[in-house]
Amino acid sequence: MIAMPRLALPRLRRSDFGFLALAAVIVGGDLLTKWLIRNGLDRGDAWPDPDWNVRIVHFTNTGAAFGILEGAGPLLVVAGVVGVALILVYLFNPGMASPLVRAGLALMLGGAIGNLIDRVGDGKVTDFIKFPEWPAFNVADSAITIGAVILVWAFVTQTQTGQEDGDSSS
Repeated sequence: MIAMPRLALPRLRRSDFGFLALAAVIVGGDLLTKWLIRNGLDRGDAWPDPDWNVRIVHFTNTGAAFGILEGAGPLLVVAGVVGVALILVYLFNPGMASPLVRAGLALMLGGAIGNLIDRVGDGKVTDFIKFPEWPAFNVADSAITIGAVILVWAFVTQTQTGQEDGDSSS
């Protein structure tokens, strides 16, 4: 009999559960707010009246951010699955010891999963937060953006102070 190599899954550390909980809160909040919008506003409707700067709207998007790649659902699902897998690899990489980096990855993970659930389930993503002159977005989009900003900030500040990713002595 041929011996099959075993896939070595990462051993979860106690600190991993907090980051997974953060991602789960983002997914839950994203799904809840999208459900409220889908059940509370007809598509295209907005609340409150147009005089407000920030409005709650009901838009759907079959593309990526800012409407690019409109109608490329299958490609975006594959990209979402690959993105989630890569985030998990980095999140559980022992070299990513910085809590700030891991928090950014957890936010991005939750956002990616939230939008992926929409894409797989509905073929489109529900967006509902609308500022003037800016495309509508959702909780998942916000988490991904905030997570990316945190990652950039963490890497820039670590580079400026001479720390390496695995150095958690500070």
